[in-house]
Amino acid sequence: MNKISIIAGLICILGFLSAPAEAGDFDGKHNLICAAMDVIECLPGGECNRMTALEVNFPDFMRINFKDKSIRTEQSGGEKLKTTIERMETVDGKIIIQGAEDGHEDIKDGLGWTVAIDEEDGKMVLSASGTDVAFVVFGACTVP
Repeated sequence: MNKISIIAGLICILGFLSAPAEAGDFDGKHNLICAAMDVIECLPGGECNRMTALEVNFPDFMRINFKDKSIRTEQSGGEKLKTTIERMETVDGKIIIQGAEDGHEDIKDGLGWTVAIDEEDGKMVLSASGTDVAFVVFGACTVP
């Protein structure tokens, strides 16, 4: 019985010691793949609705390349998009990246965006706003 308690204690200690090493994966030094879990669309007047990523044309995955300062996406239909990370900063254990996107050429759909990724667990929040619309996307990232 005593050996079991000692082994269990050692396993717990080893688990705690390995956690900081994994936390380094989300510090902006490794490329990430991020996926949306919850999407909220807000319109003027405070009207906000929970949507699916498909309903707001949000990509299935975002591939973040910190070295190249780019984000690449692939839509369900196969359309590939790329945007530039214009600003990157670490604040309170989160890596914050920002940029702006013009959208489609003939449509007034440009917006500014910010992505905050928790350095410890990879949880992500993306916020984007344009004319008469704002989005908040909750998701998670992982190292490919």
